[in-house]
Amino acid sequence: MAQISIIMATFNRAALILESLDAIKNQTFLNWECLIIDDGSEDNTANVVDKYTSKDSRFTYLPRSKDYKKGLPGCRNQGLDLARGEFVIFFDDDDIPHPQLLELTVAELQKSNYDFCRYLRDTFYGQFMRKIEFIESYTTNKIDSGDLEAVIENEIPFNSCQVMWRKSSIAKSRFEESLMYAEDWEFYTRILSSGLEGITINKQLYFGRKHRNSNTGEFYRKDKKRLSSKITGSNLIIQHLGEKKLLSKRLKKFFIQLGFQLKSLEIIDNTLHYSGAGFFEKLKYTIGFKTYPVLRPLFLLKGKIFSR
Repeated sequence: MAQISIIMATFNRAALILESLDAIKNQTFLNWECLIIDDGSEDNTANVVDKYTSKDSRFTYLPRSKDYKKGLPGCRNQGLDLARGEFVIFFDDDDIPHPQLLELTVAELQKSNYDFCRYLRDTFYGQFMRKIEFIESYTTNKIDSGDLEAVIENEIPFNSCQVMWRKSSIAKSRFEESLMYAEDWEFYTRILSSGLEGITINKQLYFGRKHRNSNTGEFYRKDKKRLSSKITGSNLIIQHLGEKKLLSKRLKKFFIQLGFQLKSLEIIDNTLHYSGAGFFEKLKYTIGFKTYPVLRPLFLLKGKIFSR
């Protein structure tokens, strides 16, 4: 039985997935399975992946089942339900893991009772040209629910592809399949708030490819579907934190500011509701939200005048 289950969702990545699969095959740790869940690719992704599945039984290619919704969360949930490894890790179909990623993370989890092992992630554009250096030593630090605020606010980046999980710690937790963006943010907030503890390896072990066709790229181009998903994910997190009495003053401020940034009164209203705000505080923010589009340009203009 494979010790590590790598779950990779894919969609129309025939031009990029080869490099990612090569990086998996070049891992120094050998006891793994890679479940490639295709979300209905319309290019020749299946033919490209067949070059690996036909020669290496550790690679398995599967179309997304109709039992799971279309999208990244559904594919990952299918992978979680099929995973046979003691440990689970998510890789994207256009990124590059360091050759020692599996070796170092599984070693940390084997010598401890930690629920997860996090590591550092860097990004790149275009062709991967980084010089990979062998890692002989590194430092670590503990991460737990006390770091929840920093994780939610991205002061401690917790990208879906920069953490290995002990499968038993995830248990029956699954990604929210209605989300087409921020699904990992919602998922990890939910399970970290349950009291899980982990360790961080302070080395860059994963390299994420940046390009316009990624979910993040579409979000920053203000794609309506991604923006709507971010708002929905935010509201799910607010509700979850509120019900667990974890919506601190710091997080209250964060989500109110996020509501203004995303132009979502719903986020602001939910934050105020779950933080126990009174009538006048709610009224203040409602008025502020409605006048913000008019007042913001004036404040920006005032700042420019006084900065001259």
